Amino acid sequence: MPEAIPSGFRTITPYLAFNGAAEAIEFYKKAFGAEELVRMPFPGPDGQMVVGHAELKIGDSMVMLGMACPEQGSVAPGGGGASVSIHLYVPDVDAVFARAIEAGGTAAMPPTDMPWGDRFGKLVDPFGHHWSVATHIEDVSPEEMQRRMAEMCAGVPAEVV
Repeated sequence: MPEAIPSGFRTITPYLAFNGAAEAIEFYKKAFGAEELVRMPFPGPDGQMVVGHAELKIGDSMVMLGMACPEQGSVAPGGGGASVSIHLYVPDVDAVFARAIEAGGTAAMPPTDMPWGDRFGKLVDPFGHHWSVATHIEDVSPEEMQRRMAEMCAGVPAEVV
């Protein structure tokens, strides 16, 4: 069984939303010496492939980022919503998610087993901040992750992806 928090991550990881995530990655590499560890292309609204998700290491810390998805409450800065969410790794995502909802949070997506090997859910706290909560349940190779993501996105209209 893999560790609940994957190797290299801390308990909390920022997740940044962008219009132009590929350009942001290049900026962070030049400006902060970021090391690109993961880049997952997704079909964008116009059908062109964009950075749907990426993971960068800056110093001893991880930053996740990807394309803005306004229909899921994730917008780029200046887009009138949340451009940053906090990604929280915990040993039991279902228990923590339930506790957060009971405490006044609003469920945006219940915990679900995801293609990248996390059981993952999203919520909004009573103050409007967006949180994703996850437990790492499986180590998945980049090739298998891509296959699973393609399978998950099959049949999803481009404007939703």
